[in-house]
Amino acid sequence: MKKAHFILILVSVLFLNACNTKKQNTKDNNEEQTIESPYLGQKPPGLLPEPFAPDIIDKKNWEYGGVFTPDMKEFYFIREVGEVEENKKMEFVVFEYKNKSWQERVISKRVGQPFISPDGKTMHLGRRYKERTESGDWSALKKLDSAFQKIQIMRLTASAKGTYVFDEIGMPDGDGVIRYSRFIDGKREEPKSFGKEINTGRMNAHPFIAPDESYLIWDGRREGGYGNSDIYISFKQADGSWGEAINLGDKINTEAWEAAASVTPDGKYLFFNRNMGKAKPSDKYDNVDIFWVDAQIIENLRLKHGK
Repeated sequence: MKKAHFILILVSVLFLNACNTKKQNTKDNNEEQTIESPYLGQKPPGLLPEPFAPDIIDKKNWEYGGVFTPDMKEFYFIREVGEVEENKKMEFVVFEYKNKSWQERVISKRVGQPFISPDGKTMHLGRRYKERTESGDWSALKKLDSAFQKIQIMRLTASAKGTYVFDEIGMPDGDGVIRYSRFIDGKREEPKSFGKEINTGRMNAHPFIAPDESYLIWDGRREGGYGNSDIYISFKQADGSWGEAINLGDKINTEAWEAAASVTPDGKYLFFNRNMGKAKPSDKYDNVDIFWVDAQIIENLRLKHGK
């Protein structure tokens, strides 16, 4: 009986140790997945836009097109460097969260406006793209098929379903066109233009399709706007059509150029760009900054307009 009792106690101790080890491993794994300083350690904004990471990202030149990867551990953007006009150049930059700190790295010269697919496996760069490799790096540049090479795409974004939404460099008349291409039964359909709800006015560009395709954000010039290019949103209706274009309002849009908006992968913040130099369309864009604001503004508009 004493021997049997001893064996029972020994089994119980081993079982408890195994449980504790499992709990500790789970804790350790969770700690590895948690970013101690999300958003480059910046204090999140409220419902009023603020420059993103002043003196780290936003400086005196041109910073543009900032996007995070879905795990929020990489932030990509384009910036202008150089003090003298003749020596200025564009470069492609990433801030990566490694060893509990954000580390800056210049990737290359500018190769297109970046957008990371919702699954994190593809980096879109207009008509080109890179794929995430097994090692965690990005592949060499690849090209979309010929149907997309015919279009001078500035920005291409993608939904979780694989739908592409993209723009085209405005022709001499300035009437930018926003198109889409769905992925159906394993095949990519030919690009199609959105209707008048989206493609009205001038300079329609830089679209962002929500991962669930419930809304579309883009920028352009329309009657009733606040000045230069404004940012608009359209919500998908119950019948699958797109609702009227809604201006994001005077907290986002000003007399200056606002453009290239997107929502962070966690759905919490809206990022966009604003020309901090001259407001008039004919003036130079010598100081473009990245701004961010609480994405609750989208839900407020959804409620206000009954979507």
